[in-house]
Amino acid sequence: MDTVAIKPADSMGKNFIPPHYLSDGQDQYTLRNKQNPHPLPPWRHLRANELEQLVKNGNTADNWDNFLATDNFDPAQVKNSSFFGLVRIGRLTNLVLEHHDLQLPTGIVNSLIVSCDIGNDVAIHNVSYLAHYIIGDRCILANIDEMHTTNHAKFGNGIIKKGEDDSVRVWVDLMNETGGRQVLPFDGMTTADAYIWAKFRENSALLEKLKTITQNSFDSKRGYYGTVGNFCVIKNSRILKDVKIGSDAYIKGANKLKNLTVNSSHEEATQIGEGVELVNGIIGYGCNIFYGCKAVRFILGNRSNLKYGARLINSFLGDNSTISCCEVLNNLIFPSHEQHHNNSFLIASLVMGQSNMAAGATIGSNHNSRANDCELQAGRGFWPGLCTSVKHPSYFASFILMSKGDYPAELNIKLPFSLLNNNVSQNQLEIIPAFWWNYNMYALSRNSWKFQNRDNRIFKVQHIETDPLAPDTAEEIIHARALLEIWTAKAALKKDGLTDENRDNQELRSIGKALLNGPPEKTDSLEVIGENMEKSQRKCVIAKVRTGYQAYEQMLLFYAVKNITRFLDTQKIGFDQMQQHLQGKRVKNWCNLGGQLVPIHEVTRLCEDITADKLHSWDAIHNRYSELWERYPLEKQKHAWGVLSLLLGTNTISPTQWIDTLNRAVTVQNFVCEQVFLSRKKDFDSSFKQATFRSTDEMIATIGTADDNSFVQQIRQETDAYNQKLLQLTKM
Repeated sequence: MDTVAIKPADSMGKNFIPPHYLSDGQDQYTLRNKQNPHPLPPWRHLRANELEQLVKNGNTADNWDNFLATDNFDPAQVKNSSFFGLVRIGRLTNLVLEHHDLQLPTGIVNSLIVSCDIGNDVAIHNVSYLAHYIIGDRCILANIDEMHTTNHAKFGNGIIKKGEDDSVRVWVDLMNETGGRQVLPFDGMTTADAYIWAKFRENSALLEKLKTITQNSFDSKRGYYGTVGNFCVIKNSRILKDVKIGSDAYIKGANKLKNLTVNSSHEEATQIGEGVELVNGIIGYGCNIFYGCKAVRFILGNRSNLKYGARLINSFLGDNSTISCCEVLNNLIFPSHEQHHNNSFLIASLVMGQSNMAAGATIGSNHNSRANDCELQAGRGFWPGLCTSVKHPSYFASFILMSKGDYPAELNIKLPFSLLNNNVSQNQLEIIPAFWWNYNMYALSRNSWKFQNRDNRIFKVQHIETDPLAPDTAEEIIHARALLEIWTAKAALKKDGLTDENRDNQELRSIGKALLNGPPEKTDSLEVIGENMEKSQRKCVIAKVRTGYQAYEQMLLFYAVKNITRFLDTQKIGFDQMQQHLQGKRVKNWCNLGGQLVPIHEVTRLCEDITADKLHSWDAIHNRYSELWERYPLEKQKHAWGVLSLLLGTNTISPTQWIDTLNRAVTVQNFVCEQVFLSRKKDFDSSFKQATFRSTDEMIATIGTADDNSFVQQIRQETDAYNQKLLQLTKM
């Protein structure tokens, strides 16, 4: 079949929009004029001497009457170029533009321009084909093979244009390879939007509303031009088709960019580098994509990065994240995700942020049924270690650290802040609950500071909770303590030759609680077995159960007091008034909404309001997120009071209990400070750490000491200030 059509010589640049798609009152240039940032009319027809100069310079046009310029137009700056259709050029004077030591004179040289608006003082050199674009001021376009826009361009948005069938929509298949969780991408989409759309699949009315909202967020008319914002540099690139580019973007050496929105601004410039191929996507502000990366059907959040050959397909990478080298398919990844190594693989997963994938980690065994329909869900802080293989489907609570190993069966881990170990020699799964708190406090405490410190976003549409101890993890801890109580009771009964049959969970919890709070010798000899943690017949051993159980209590106390005292900082009221403000039924169910924590009943109300047309645009939905975020500090403080009431076993806390709690909190804060130092100090005390140095002096000169560590010093200062505040509160 013929793949190359033949058209009349005078058709180039004309009828960009087929006439039957033009609306009443619309002509070929209505949308183009609307898009152009310059006031109309700045342009005029060429003067005779200007036309003569252009021709002498080797320029041609299908019709010079369609070549419009401004009063500040120097024809000497246009050489050896061809023009078709209506071309309008802004101010053009004899200047030089410089970017990263590249200097080019302003003007249009050795290029073919079809129906474009070109801004002031632009340098366009060796652009073989530039069609239907609006170019901003002081841009550099150099050595580009093909850059054009179709009349049905969608710029990465999952919409359809007039006359198009619904089948041409671009969907992104998140979290599952079957397409059962597909969403429509759009400019401005957040991980919260994607989560609601992908997760609540049973609500067909909600899904249909979200599709309608997305379609209505953009004009379905044909004929929008591609745009390049002011001060952009695009050089040495091959194909850019249907790409919308914000200001100050820098694109160099790209192979193919197609159907994209590239958000960029002076404050948060986006850069796209050598060998990159991007198709059907939305790129956030301040992103960097370099060195041979491939991305297809994707959304990239603000301030995120793809580097060194990374492959991102059918996935959403949240704000403040970086993926290098590896392969990432069919995932929804919340903000602050790190994945840096060439031999890691992540597929069909919901990863809820603040996560890290080590080298050799393969979260990819999702074909465990007769179809590729399995998926994985990991809470905040997921960290599979070196060469870790995980089988789908699996679930992980927040801040799970997995030691190196090939985990042979599906996992359902509901003990947060734990270390998992696949003990091959004993053929058992081992879990140390509260491992982060007891043995890796430096990393745990540094996490919150690190994520906040690295959040350089200016456009913060997606709100993010960065504190490891928050309502979601507190509720996981409460549930984990209940499980440990039940499993400890069963272990004790088994040791005594008794059965746990006919004993309900409440009785078992009472037995387990007494054991875990009693003398160590009561639990040290027990083999506590976790239930329903792994889909296998082998044992799941809970190690250091008493230490973990009591650490969980410390974590809850630390979380509760920290947030209640924040309430006192803002309200400046007495204890009785504080109790009246914060008392109430504890909200037990929280949703991680793309990084923002929201009570589940508020998520339900949000979905109901979308379905009922009370929230009829994405802006309205985002405003609701912001309203919930403004209320979140108080909601968290109320939840903290509920957690403290649970720990103390009373709905009404007495002043004496409160003072005793504050004194305990001082002890816990001192423990945190000490453990931050000790967990860091271990790195310096190891004889193997010292083995590569000639002397202790050389080691200290090279890597310093634990005492010198800036974060250790920061925690010590914060501990002193916090303890002073708590001691003052005990005297009120």
